[in-house]
Amino acid sequence: MSILLILLIFLCIFVVYSIIPTIVMRLFPIGIFKSSSIKNKAALTFDDGPNPIYTPRLLDLLKKHDIKATFFVVGENAKAYPDIISRMYLEGHTIGTHHYRHLSNWLLTPREVKEQCRMAADTVESITGKRPVYYRPPWGHLNLFVKWSSQPFKIIMWSAILGDWRCKLGKDKLKKRLHKSLHDGAVIVLHDSGENIGADQLAPEMMLQALEEFLLEKEDKIEFVPIDDLYEHETAKKRR
Repeated sequence: MSILLILLIFLCIFVVYSIIPTIVMRLFPIGIFKSSSIKNKAALTFDDGPNPIYTPRLLDLLKKHDIKATFFVVGENAKAYPDIISRMYLEGHTIGTHHYRHLSNWLLTPREVKEQCRMAADTVESITGKRPVYYRPPWGHLNLFVKWSSQPFKIIMWSAILGDWRCKLGKDKLKKRLHKSLHDGAVIVLHDSGENIGADQLAPEMMLQALEEFLLEKEDKIEFVPIDDLYEHETAKKRR
């Protein structure tokens, strides 16, 4: 068997295992939560933290505006900065997981995905005493078995991901995207750490500046709440 044929077979397996399921599940999110029909509420969510520089400043900003958000934290970061995790919890934010290490589901076996979810949840629970319920895959990457391998956690995606991990976007453009993405039941993704592959280390600084201006400018019509409110609204609708 030629090397070219082996590479072709490997590529086909990779596409079937990772890319096609990601596209299909994003287009038809059965069993995956992206947004809600709830009125006058939306969710601000933050991925990749905690970060010792930016996350405390973000928590200060949220406290100033009396906003409860949702943090999808990386387990090894939570272990490194338990005081920040404790503060998130004590200030009423929801804490979900984002794997123990920031690894793509495209490159993990189902068993490895399950272990990443378990380790991250164990870490958060050891700090707060409460086990996380919600899970967001790093980069939003899914795979053929992720709905099974991530159980019992609820997969949360988004209605708007704004590209705030790159400094070249700029504060003003990010602020415009925040305004444009805000609607009833929206799930908005931002990032409080720039330490992962593809991100700029200083991007959270831009995010904080844009978010602060956005919160001052936005109308009071829509209240920011933890993801629990949106998820439970949809769950209650299905029971009727």
